Amino acid sequence: MQTSENLHDDFLFIDDSDEEEILEGKGSEAWQVLIVDDDPEIHSVTQLALSDLVVLGQRLEYLHAYSGQDACQLLENNPDIVLVLLDVVMETDDAGLNVVKHIRETLDRQDIRIVLRTGQPGYAPEESVIKEYDINDYKTKTELTRRKLVTTVYAAIRSYQQISTVTESRQGLEKIVSGSATLLELHSIAEYSQGTLKQLANLIDQDVKCLFCARGQGIIEDADDLSFYIIAQQGFASLVPNQKLDTLKDEQISKQVKKCFTQKAHKYFNDSLYLYITKGGYRAVIYLTLKEPLSDIQKQLLEVFLTGASIGYENVHLFQKLNNAAYKDWLTNLPNRLEFVRMLDTFYKDGCENDVAALIDLNHFSDINDGLGQDIGNQLLIAVAQRLQSLHGNCKFARVGADVFGIIGSEDYLTPDILMDLFEQPFIAGEQKLPINACFAFCRKEHANNSGVIVLNQINIALNLAKKNREEHFAYFNPEMADETQWRLNMIRQLRNDFAENRLELWYQPQLALSSGKVIGAEALLRWRTIDGNYISPAVFIPLAEYSGLIIEIGDWIVHQACSQIKVLEEKSFENITISVNVSIPQFRRGNFVDTVLSAIQKHQVLPSKLELEITENILMDDPQVVIDALIKLKNEGISIALDDFGTGFSSMSYLQKLPLDRLKVDRTFITDIAQEGQSVIAETIINLSKRMNLKVIAEGIEKVEQQERLRELGCDEVQGFYYAKPMPQNEFLHFLKENS
Repeated sequence: MQTSENLHDDFLFIDDSDEEEILEGKGSEAWQVLIVDDDPEIHSVTQLALSDLVVLGQRLEYLHAYSGQDACQLLENNPDIVLVLLDVVMETDDAGLNVVKHIRETLDRQDIRIVLRTGQPGYAPEESVIKEYDINDYKTKTELTRRKLVTTVYAAIRSYQQISTVTESRQGLEKIVSGSATLLELHSIAEYSQGTLKQLANLIDQDVKCLFCARGQGIIEDADDLSFYIIAQQGFASLVPNQKLDTLKDEQISKQVKKCFTQKAHKYFNDSLYLYITKGGYRAVIYLTLKEPLSDIQKQLLEVFLTGASIGYENVHLFQKLNNAAYKDWLTNLPNRLEFVRMLDTFYKDGCENDVAALIDLNHFSDINDGLGQDIGNQLLIAVAQRLQSLHGNCKFARVGADVFGIIGSEDYLTPDILMDLFEQPFIAGEQKLPINACFAFCRKEHANNSGVIVLNQINIALNLAKKNREEHFAYFNPEMADETQWRLNMIRQLRNDFAENRLELWYQPQLALSSGKVIGAEALLRWRTIDGNYISPAVFIPLAEYSGLIIEIGDWIVHQACSQIKVLEEKSFENITISVNVSIPQFRRGNFVDTVLSAIQKHQVLPSKLELEITENILMDDPQVVIDALIKLKNEGISIALDDFGTGFSSMSYLQKLPLDRLKVDRTFITDIAQEGQSVIAETIINLSKRMNLKVIAEGIEKVEQQERLRELGCDEVQGFYYAKPMPQNEFLHFLKENS
């Protein structure tokens, strides 16, 4: 049914008001209003009635549709429509209601305000329509006088603005929340600054150019001035971050950034913004270009965003400090061990095939710390770090330990010769010029294995070998080294387990008086029989015990076993037999070594003179004063002291005079050819020296009667060797004593 057929249409828009109309000053912007009615006259009178209306500072702009179908098409093509004056009955009885459904459901536009108009009162159920759809008003056309129409339109547009404001605020806050969550995941200052610019552009919803600026000191590496730097940028294709702001060559931007920073306040312009960020002493300025001025809501949202961004900016600085504390060496400002492991991870995964990782260990650095003080030691480390960084080739450096540095770089620049050259000249530490040398270990990319931790372990394996190499103070890791290390660890583990399960034994090699042939003692020798019944050579496991520190526990056990054997011999009436045991340097270095030996003697109730401790020249030279002091105390308690392997080491005669010795042992190397013409000089010298010092002399390694006879001629006192008896277990030793008593 056509609207013109309605008898009441003639009364539409009668001016019923004598009051001042709701009008405001003209504005440049316009509200788009869609008039939907199948009667052209309704379009004309509606537009005429509202022709000079300005709502909230904006005029009205009209679009016209003469059917529900046309209205739907116009709504799809014009997203800026804010109000629809909609006839209910047009080409169909429910055409207007279908338009409402299309707006709310198909287009999902909840913000558009809808005023339903009908020329047939009561035709549509007013209450149910209002409830089912979000409709701003529902009027019959006879009700809409000009005054009421103006009021209805004004109320509807104000409602639209309020809904739009809420929607814009909600969407803006959602962006802020989402952006803040994203920013929280960024932990470096550079990443956070770049992320802030991205979130700002998204919040403003404009294609903007922006800069994140701050003073470079403490942010940009090697920046020690107060100049402003570009920490991050967006939209400036030619700009590179971490450059000074002046490189932009825009005096206006530089001036406003500095002004914003100094005045500690935002600066808003129609075409740009300068935003001030501050929290906890950390300050920055963000510059943005604008294509159109910001709305009041955008400015409010911007304030909310900047509050969170300022907190995040402080947090990322604090995180950077924590990260530096965790991954940087406080003294040299180089990466520390943890960071070097991460660097080695990258070296293993992404390094070039020509890359190599190295460790540098300063020799005798502890002597400098002890002799010249820790301050000089620290200055030396700084000087070494600085000289290392003079290497070419874009190498990466770290301080891995107290006096150990790590380097990763191309093998063209990391070779033993190049690194050794760095240590040719002395290092300046305070007023000291200190000559320093070092040991070097390398691992090529092809040998790097699995992870940074394992690669570091591989280089350490090579470094340990380099330290032991007296000719070349460097070593390259190879897989065989790892196999050897694994074998050593397995052997140490097995030795520790077998020792705990009493699989170690003491065997005894008899010692005889050369003049009478009687047994006067025995050397206790350690034997290791594994669970499968096989024996492992002492030449293999003794160094492992010393390396692992297990030798201290084993050494204590040996002393107790020897004392126990002495007690058994006494009970068997072999009262003049001395048991000799070997002692290692780790035992001497333990502060209570003397007490543990005396405690064993007291526990087993044996005479101290029946226990003899053997030391080697190498032990003596390792830490002479510690050894001498301990032996003097033991000698004063009546314990006998013997110097083993005499003549094979490097001991000084002055130390020999200080030792409280009872016997010298002539090493088997001087006995092997002693019966041959001219091959007994050293043995003869040792024997004569012993006589001059009132010491007994015993020769070991006797295997032939000719060796025995020559020693008798030279005046040797005692002998031991396979010629007389091999080392034997306790029961066999007791049987040997019975047979030869």
